[in-house]
Amino acid sequence: MASNATAYKDLTPAAPLDKKTLNRMVWRSCQLQASFNYERMQAAGWLWGILPGLQKIHTNKEDLSLSMEHNLEFFNTHPFLVTFVMGIVLSLEQQKADINTIRSVRVAAMGPLGGIGDALFWFALVPITAGITCNMAIDGSIVGPILYFVICFGVEMALRYFLMHWSYNLGTSAIGALTKNAKEFTRAASMLGVFVVGALTCNYGAISLGMMIPNGQALNDAGELVDNFINVQGLLDGVLPAALSLAVTMLCYWLIKKKNWSATKCIFLLLVIGVVGCAFGIWAGDYTSLVSVPWHK
Repeated sequence: MASNATAYKDLTPAAPLDKKTLNRMVWRSCQLQASFNYERMQAAGWLWGILPGLQKIHTNKEDLSLSMEHNLEFFNTHPFLVTFVMGIVLSLEQQKADINTIRSVRVAAMGPLGGIGDALFWFALVPITAGITCNMAIDGSIVGPILYFVICFGVEMALRYFLMHWSYNLGTSAIGALTKNAKEFTRAASMLGVFVVGALTCNYGAISLGMMIPNGQALNDAGELVDNFINVQGLLDGVLPAALSLAVTMLCYWLIKKKNWSATKCIFLLLVIGVVGCAFGIWAGDYTSLVSVPWHK
C-alpha cells in the first residue's frame, strides 16, 4: 500500500553528491528501459538508475524506503535525456524537499523531454549520421558502421554526462533554462530532420524505370540505321526528378496513416513490387530479365 506521507523524518539537507556517484548514475541510466512495462513505463529503470544517489542522501532507512516508493511511481521520458530529470530530482532530494513537490517537478520535467529528444536524435542526429556513414558502408568501408556507432553513442553519452551534472547544480531552475526555447528548438530540429529524411529517400531509395519503348529507327553518329527507343525514366526526370521515389514514399505514408498498415506489411509490399517489377523489366537495375517484354531493351 502506498504511503500517504508528504515529508521525510530527517529534514536536514544532505551533503552534495560527489562526481563519482553522479557518473555512476549516468551509466545506470542506460538501463532505463530494461524493465519497461505498460503500467509504470520506465519506473523500475528510473529507480535503479537513481538509487545510488538516494542511498547517500537518505541515511534514515524509513526515509530511504519512502523515497524509493514515490520514485517507483509512473515515469516516462526520452531515454537519452533522462539524466536531466535525475539531476533535478536528486537536487530536491538532497534538500529534503516536500515529497509532493518532488513528484510535481519530476512529472513537469519528464514531459517536454519527449519532443525535444525525438527532434534532436530521431529527426536530426541519427538520419544525418546514417546518411553519411551508409554511403561509406555501401562502398564497402567497414569504417561506416563503426563511425555511425561512435558518433551516435558518443553524442548520447556526452549529453547524459552534461545534463546530469548541469541539472544537479542548477536544481529546479534548470527546467526553465531547458524549456525556455523548447518549442522553437523542437520545430527547427524537426524541419531539419524532414529535409534530411527526404534527401535520404531520394538518394538511397531511388527508383528508376527500365522501360524503353520502341520508337522506330534512327541514324546513329556513325550513320548506321539503328532501333530508336523512348526512355520513360528520362521523360519523368524532365518533369520531376525522383518522382517515383516520392510516389512510393507517399504510398507507404498513406497506407500506414490512413489504412493502419504496419511497417512490416509495407516492406513486404515493396518487396513484391520490386521482385515482380524486375522480373518484367519495369525497374532499372543489374539483372537479367526473366520475361521478354516489348518495352524493355
